[in-house]
Amino acid sequence: MIDFRYHLVSIVAIFLALAVGIVMGTTLLQSPAIESALRTSNQMTQDNTSLRAQLDALRGREAGSDSFVAALTAQRVAGELTGQHVVLIEAPGSSTTYREAEQQVLAQAGALITGRVLLDEKFADPKQSGVIDGLANSLKPEGMTFPAAATPYVKAGAVLAATVLTTDPAQASTANPATAAVLGGFEEGGFLSIEGDPNKRATLAVMFAPEKPYEGENAEAQAAALVRLAGGLDAGGKGTVVTATAPTAAASGGVISALRDDSEVAKRVSTVDTPDMAAGRIVIVDALREQLSGRAGHYGIGTGAPTFQPAAPTATPSPTQSGS
Repeated sequence: MIDFRYHLVSIVAIFLALAVGIVMGTTLLQSPAIESALRTSNQMTQDNTSLRAQLDALRGREAGSDSFVAALTAQRVAGELTGQHVVLIEAPGSSTTYREAEQQVLAQAGALITGRVLLDEKFADPKQSGVIDGLANSLKPEGMTFPAAATPYVKAGAVLAATVLTTDPAQASTANPATAAVLGGFEEGGFLSIEGDPNKRATLAVMFAPEKPYEGENAEAQAAALVRLAGGLDAGGKGTVVTATAPTAAASGGVISALRDDSEVAKRVSTVDTPDMAAGRIVIVDALREQLSGRAGHYGIGTGAPTFQPAAPTATPSPTQSGS
């Protein structure tokens, strides 16, 4: 009985000592820990407030800059594309807002919009490539030949380019009688739809690429399909510019990124990754002007764009200036 009581008292004493230790330790540590946490929280709140103020200031500066550039856009681009005809190619997932804004700037530059070609999602679906190939082969004009290694989208690009584009300004705004059934054939197949009259050929093309990168196992093939189409359009006219916003379209899986990484097409087709900016919409006009001179470039703020805009054209000196 005495042994049991002894052990019981000993056990109670042990637990009491542990309880006293925990209470004392918590009391001693509580104040420094809370103070440290409060200091950290206050500092994070201050940092967050400062960053928000900086972000608001940057947004205000950007909005002011866009407003200023937009007000001067008509004056800046006036006459740059006078006499040129432009066809608009819209990929699924492209921005209607940016297309409408750019269409207005193109008109201010003196260009005539012949029409719009709206691609369906199935156009770039690898499962439909066989159908695309069959349509291209059956609808191509007499005398058109494809390279031996041409992919379905290289063929489709060539056939569509012969329909909506020309390198001869004298043929602009006239239909190609040899390709009268092309747009109808692709439209009946559910691969595209049209607005306006893109059959009346243009001299230049602007392709509005998807705003988001493709994802999944078919992402590379889908982006490549639109790159091949852009290459075909460029060969059929006097120039092509592909546009979508950075950083998404210029990221992996994005059409802008895929085109800039394609050494062959990137030499001929220009890209602009700032159609969401007033200045970027001017850059698209400048890039088209550059295309007319036989050059291409990649412009904007995303990966693969070394400069924001093309270099200004060099003015030809007058006889008086050159002779002085």
